[in-house]
Amino acid sequence: MGKLFGTDGIRGKANQYPINVETAVKIGQSVARYFRSKTDKTSVIIGKDSRLSGDMLAHAVMAGICSMGMDAIYTGTLPTPGIAVLTRDSGAAAGIMVSASHNPYFDNGIKVFDETGFKLPQVVENEIETLILNDEYRLVRTSDRDIGRVVICHDAEEQYISFLRRTLAPGFSLKGLKIILDCANGATFKAGPDLFRELGAVVSPLFIEPDGLNINDHCGSQHPETMIQAVLAQKADLGLAFDGDGDRLIAVDEKGHRISGDQILAICGNTMKKQGKLENGLIVSTVMSNLGLRMALNQMGINLIMTDVGDRNVLQQMRKRNSMLGGEDSGHMIFLHHHVTGDGILTALKLIEAMQFEHKPLSELAAIMKVFPQVLVNVPVKNQMDLNEDGDIRKAILRAEEKLGNRGRVLVRFSGTRPLCRIMVEGPTEIETHSLAHEIAEVVAAKLG
Repeated sequence: MGKLFGTDGIRGKANQYPINVETAVKIGQSVARYFRSKTDKTSVIIGKDSRLSGDMLAHAVMAGICSMGMDAIYTGTLPTPGIAVLTRDSGAAAGIMVSASHNPYFDNGIKVFDETGFKLPQVVENEIETLILNDEYRLVRTSDRDIGRVVICHDAEEQYISFLRRTLAPGFSLKGLKIILDCANGATFKAGPDLFRELGAVVSPLFIEPDGLNINDHCGSQHPETMIQAVLAQKADLGLAFDGDGDRLIAVDEKGHRISGDQILAICGNTMKKQGKLENGLIVSTVMSNLGLRMALNQMGINLIMTDVGDRNVLQQMRKRNSMLGGEDSGHMIFLHHHVTGDGILTALKLIEAMQFEHKPLSELAAIMKVFPQVLVNVPVKNQMDLNEDGDIRKAILRAEEKLGNRGRVLVRFSGTRPLCRIMVEGPTEIETHSLAHEIAEVVAAKLG
């Protein structure tokens, strides 16, 4: 058995190792054992998104937790950021979310939060992984009188929505706005429309009928095409698309143009600076961010720090450098004044706050950043290796870099959650960028596919 934790928890195909019942029980037992040794708190919050395997895995995790003498507080379907909120506010020892985020229904995953709602640092994940793989959780024996119980949390959504309301300025209203909400048949299917209607918006929700199989299926932040059509047809002010577990946002302006995570960072960063809320004049993003983001922030007098891919890396640098805003081009944003993890609904509200502050439609705000042509090609691979060790792959990358010179950049990396090699090329034109990306992809596929 190999390494379990990737860049965002444990991921894989549902009902196959490690995302099967047997391992989920061990994960619950190991998480409970680890936190029992660190705190006198006696419960763990558990939630899931809407995919078919969520019930199976969540109950297996809860069985493991109870077997170690801790209570499992079960929220049912709730966005990932909601689990982080409830973990922090309930006094639980930890939180666990069963979700594979933006992946298809047949994938699933398990994410773990500490008592403050932060995702675990790698050193803690390593300790828990050792407990799982070596069966060390068995070293703690639980008597027949020391078995935990499952407690259903009936007001989990209300608690999460209440938190979101507290992030807003007094008197904040969406009255007069027409909004298309794409909930990806995922965890935001109820909380999203409920909150936006409560705040006064005219809401047209899309993909709010999860059946376990349709999560992220040609909808949500990865597939905003239907939402774009709805924005144009209904002459809406904007469209907002979340991913399956609700921690990402991709927006669409009133003209039907997609607004990326980088553009959202630029818009919100500019507004926060004007409001005096951007600590140290600093934003943190990743190496996958578009070149246009650095140029736009430089013109605003905002510094940009870039990290490796993954919201945990972004958050680590934000805390280290006392930055209040960070995120990824994928739409995963962290507003550290308010929350300790990415939150699609919160990001949507902050984007609308920027529109109201500037008294401008989203299309005008988005013009603050020029988006350079960027192509991302995902190549399925059978194994991973140091890409610098393969001469053919390295030569293909160097050829592309030499052709681009200072007009663009190339980034080739393995996914931390799926068996993919991701090839990203930015350049001056769509044609050249597309051509160079696929040249590299062909070599990677021939060597590793």
